[in-house]
Amino acid sequence: MKPFVNGDWFKTPLILKIFSFFVISATFFYLGKHWSDGYQQLIFFSSPRQTPLVSMSPNYDKVFHVSSFINQNQTEIISEKTLGQPSVPQPSTAPPPPPSIKRFGIVNENGTMSDEFEIGEFNPEFVENWGNGSEVETESNNDSHKLTVKKFGLCSKSMSEYIPCLDNLKAIRKLNSMEKGERGIGPQFHGPEAGMRCGSAMFLILVLFEDKGGQNWISRGKDKFKFPGGGTQFIHGADEYLDHILKMVPEIAFGLHTRVILDVGCGVASFGAYLLSRNVITMSVAPKDVHENQIQFALERGVPAMVAAFATRRLLYPSQAFDLIHCSRCRINWTRDDGILLLEVNRLLRAGGYFAWAAQPVYKHEEILEEQWEEMLNLTTRLCWKFVKKDGYIAIWQKPFDNNCYLNREAGTKPPLCDLTDDPDSVWYVDLKACISRLPENGYGANVTTWPARLQTPPDRLQSIQMDAYISRKELFKAESKYWNEIIASYVRSLHWKKIRLRNVMDMRAGFGGFAAALIDQKLDSWVMNVVPVSGPNTLPVIYDRGLIGVVHDWCEPFDTYPRTYDLLHAAGLLSVERKRCNISSIILEMDRILRPGGRVYIRDSLSIMDELQEIAKAMGWHITLRDTSEGPHASYKIFVGDKRLLRA
Repeated sequence: MKPFVNGDWFKTPLILKIFSFFVISATFFYLGKHWSDGYQQLIFFSSPRQTPLVSMSPNYDKVFHVSSFINQNQTEIISEKTLGQPSVPQPSTAPPPPPSIKRFGIVNENGTMSDEFEIGEFNPEFVENWGNGSEVETESNNDSHKLTVKKFGLCSKSMSEYIPCLDNLKAIRKLNSMEKGERGIGPQFHGPEAGMRCGSAMFLILVLFEDKGGQNWISRGKDKFKFPGGGTQFIHGADEYLDHILKMVPEIAFGLHTRVILDVGCGVASFGAYLLSRNVITMSVAPKDVHENQIQFALERGVPAMVAAFATRRLLYPSQAFDLIHCSRCRINWTRDDGILLLEVNRLLRAGGYFAWAAQPVYKHEEILEEQWEEMLNLTTRLCWKFVKKDGYIAIWQKPFDNNCYLNREAGTKPPLCDLTDDPDSVWYVDLKACISRLPENGYGANVTTWPARLQTPPDRLQSIQMDAYISRKELFKAESKYWNEIIASYVRSLHWKKIRLRNVMDMRAGFGGFAAALIDQKLDSWVMNVVPVSGPNTLPVIYDRGLIGVVHDWCEPFDTYPRTYDLLHAAGLLSVERKRCNISSIILEMDRILRPGGRVYIRDSLSIMDELQEIAKAMGWHITLRDTSEGPHASYKIFVGDKRLLRA
């Protein structure tokens, strides 16, 4: 055939032109589909390889099957087609929005703080009959055995307040000792109950009321519980107590210089609740002790809180996280074991930060208590803390801004400085160390600006994050903030987030905290628990430097909180990463455990996991919707929305 010359193409028959155009178009479409990775993401959320500096889960490289989570005695075998076989797509219709329910906690109808705790009414429309049997469908052939979960069973009523890591009695009995609080650090729970939904809504509040009613923590009216801000030390209420601290040390300046606080042994978290109105966010922590529902109470009030204890391992927060650490009758022996517990406080305290201690040794003049006071003064002096002031029942110290005092101590002074190889931000399964964590020589962490400017100011410690970065970290920081601001603004407009009345929110893969910052910028009256997975870079120091709170966690293991404690769970690009390390079913079941009935899940992730995700969610009784992102229906990822309903056996 002769080539086209001298305009012969224009003489070609029309049908041949159309055929040629079709062949060229099909070729380009094929190349575009098969040579593209098909994963469109903000650069921060994509990583071509795992960094070797990331902590690994103790359960890494173990395989868990969905079948291990199902009570085989209650399994019904259904001989139908499985998920692995092609199915006829059903037209997706968005479920009706869940009926509005009364919110528990300190947020009133106007979205402002209240000291009253309402006892909500039972709403029968919000409950679905579910039955208590797990169902699966199976398919066997010569090469494989496929299993798809059709329905997860409900946990027994005895597990209505179950926390897998803390209530694992079998593992706790194997511990050599519980002398130092080891009960609070049981390993991951595996067993049939791990794959069942805990759907009971029983709140064991009357027991705590009877035990703590005389301490002015809580009072009971006809149909309400009230939190007047009292407590063993808050004789005149929490507000007066906070004013007292400011009179002692005006430089603390709540909501300006002091933005992030750790309250140890927090009770029902009145200290943190009353700081919210002063633009201070408090991580309230307490162990699951004899008053084991205190943290649950705090979260029901809409106050940030977490089950945690000073025991044998580091708390899951980075170094220099808190501007102030507070302990009011927290029953911790700070001077035991060469001061190892106060050394953990020192690690967590920001350079120049304050430690406030309200306890009997501060103000009572009994021989044993005076000895304890002298021991505390001796230890804090060796830690180079500056004793600022003692007034009434409160004593306040300040941590140094640099290492000069540590280096100028007499030789052999204990506790020693930690080795240069010690990473003070490494916390996952890391034992406490009887040494002083060094401050960065470059001053990182000490020079955060005041609130609210620090929310959007790239902090110094941004440069120390170990991560793959192709552009400036400051540019990544700004890009992430802009990215989430635009998304949350669209949620507010199109999904009416301000009408949902969110309060307790968790971002399960927080990055630099851009999602949480966007909620603040959009003036949504909520707080966010920013979770940084161990499978990625440890960005938690940046989150705290911004004036936010969070924790390191491995999503292959349960989270240390009570069931039904969060109103919204948000996960962006999490499941497609973690599916390489653990079973997605176990993560979704844990999300269901900590999600409040009436709560929602927003998952932005790859199309490759959406089918599996929908199957698991249906098996738990969630009402689900798939939404397109702003990139349109042909984007390689979507938004999964799940609404949790209360199930009744």
